[in-house]
Amino acid sequence: MQKKIAECGNSTLHILHVVEPSLYPSDMGFGHLSYVDIEKELMNSSKAEIEKIEKSLSAENFKVKTAILFGRASDQIVEYAKNNNIDIICITTTGRSSFDRFIFGSTTEKVLRKAECPVLSIKIPAKSND
Repeated sequence: MQKKIAECGNSTLHILHVVEPSLYPSDMGFGHLSYVDIEKELMNSSKAEIEKIEKSLSAENFKVKTAILFGRASDQIVEYAKNNNIDIICITTTGRSSFDRFIFGSTTEKVLRKAECPVLSIKIPAKSND
């Protein structure tokens, strides 16, 4: 869907990934790993994945910008959109249950409420446990 929107307007696709801060009790058996180590590893693995996406889209002649951000996902997405004059945010949602949304919140819902530009929410099918 995002690719079709970008094709229509000869647009630039901004591909974001947000690494949220790790919050763990003081000792969960991680031993010698620190929060900083875990977050660095998440940033590095995210960078590798986003580079694959960028390469694939560039091969299809899309203009692509990527960013890996750190913080609360909804806040980072909204701030990025504002600072980069984004025309539309396309965001996926997993379709959590009402209970899950109540406990964990929904990044998509927060972005829908806070963003200054239109937001297109795309539901991704649940994975089967076959």
